[in-house]
Amino acid sequence: MKLQEILNCVDHTLLKQTATWKEIKTICDEGMKFHTASVCIPPAFVKQAAEYVKGAVPVCTVIGFPNGYQTTAVKCYEASEAVREGASEIDMVINLGWVKEGRFEDVLAEINAVKKACDGRLLKVIIETCFLTEQEKIKMCETVSASDADFIKTSTGFGGAGATLRDIELMVEHTKGKGVKAAGGIKTLEDAEEFLLAGATRLGTSKVVSEVKALVKRAAYWDLSYFS
Repeated sequence: MKLQEILNCVDHTLLKQTATWKEIKTICDEGMKFHTASVCIPPAFVKQAAEYVKGAVPVCTVIGFPNGYQTTAVKCYEASEAVREGASEIDMVINLGWVKEGRFEDVLAEINAVKKACDGRLLKVIIETCFLTEQEKIKMCETVSASDADFIKTSTGFGGAGATLRDIELMVEHTKGKGVKAAGGIKTLEDAEEFLLAGATRLGTSKVVSEVKALVKRAAYWDLSYFS
């Protein structure tokens, strides 16, 4: 798989609690330089980042993050506010308690409400696979398939475990008509390629661009003429 094909699928991510504008600006610069799918950043920086990149890279942010137990009204407000401030993509966390209670109709209704608040922007639904049984994962694949969302996503990266190849294979098998995003624990280009070959169409990672930068510096292993 070509290096640029991998980068084009990466949501270049910085969501740590202590993130500063200087760090977010670096993420934006890297996203523009390496033509990533988006930069995924905290909501408080969306307006500043959108003004900075001027459309050169999509700005993604997170809603109901990382626990997902905010009310639907709060999630909808967060989404609409992010859109007003310039977000092109929204990654929302589901209410995991509702999943454990079998309240999938409520989960579906919330996803659709947030999608409406996104005003046409992409919506990715984080199901936090590390907390779900296999049957709950399958049921969430079916729920997202029935929703107005655009992607199903494995993880926040804050839940104790991230994406696994088995999760991606399960999502590809049971999710219909939606993109599949792997996130959490993708540290190398080899990891990224494995997840893409397994069927993921987006990757949430803070590590892959760092590895590419190191490769560019060494000018080895890949055809780096694109960046010359």
